[in-house]
Amino acid sequence: MKIIQLADAKRYPRMTTSELRETFLIDDLFHPGQIDAVYVDLDRTIIGSAVPLQQPLTLGADPELRSSYFTERRELGVLNIGGKGAVRVNDREFPLANLDCLYVGRGNEKVSFLSKLANEPAEFYLLSYPAHAVHPSSSIQGSKEPALSLGAPESCNQRQIRKLIHLDGIKSCQLVMGFTELASGSNWNTMPPHTHMRRSEVYMYFNLPAEDRVLHLMGPAEEIRTIVVGNKQAVISPGWSVHAGVGTRNYTFCWGMGGENQVYTDMDALKISDLR
Repeated sequence: MKIIQLADAKRYPRMTTSELRETFLIDDLFHPGQIDAVYVDLDRTIIGSAVPLQQPLTLGADPELRSSYFTERRELGVLNIGGKGAVRVNDREFPLANLDCLYVGRGNEKVSFLSKLANEPAEFYLLSYPAHAVHPSSSIQGSKEPALSLGAPESCNQRQIRKLIHLDGIKSCQLVMGFTELASGSNWNTMPPHTHMRRSEVYMYFNLPAEDRVLHLMGPAEEIRTIVVGNKQAVISPGWSVHAGVGTRNYTFCWGMGGENQVYTDMDALKISDLR
């Protein structure tokens, strides 16, 4: 498991483009037939993927965790962005179609991933945080969840937000997770921007053609930098950083948060005119 130690807000302004990408961007996920994972020291986040083919893939406990199994002290969010599949949690199987989500609670010793068709594999995005309480594993059909509509065509940010793991949905210890779909003709996300020191956040961009990119904005309002992001790549956002972006076309992204406050609306709003 790769380990990332994040830079703080004081080191950040002096970083080069390559240093920013090495520190905040995860661009090596979703390899067919394997599980990939990255451990981030901020909030003890684990970001990963599982793409099973003919055989199931079993989630193990990497030596860095010093645990008997992955969810011994952790909870896990799973979002399927590929073909039909399933996740087995101990002896229970949860079918997951495209955009379906699963929460795996602390204390589940066996977790494995399956695809229904090897030539149309499921692609499971994984996001995990430490858990200090036990909540039951539960799945949800993401595409059928009520959507919060925000933005407008004239500001190029018309979008639908679907909250999946949150205080009024699937219960968790600290994980909050969902996804946002931008309408055709819209390309801005999370504008006006915000920060939230109570929790860090990860954006994983997908449904983006291979030739297109998202210019992800990060940093304090007075020190904005850009990271160019491709399909199925993730960006880590510390509490002191904005997290917004503009694409060369519309796209979808999974957002996930961990920290001490699960209230979705707990945000420190910024004006667009504050950005420098």
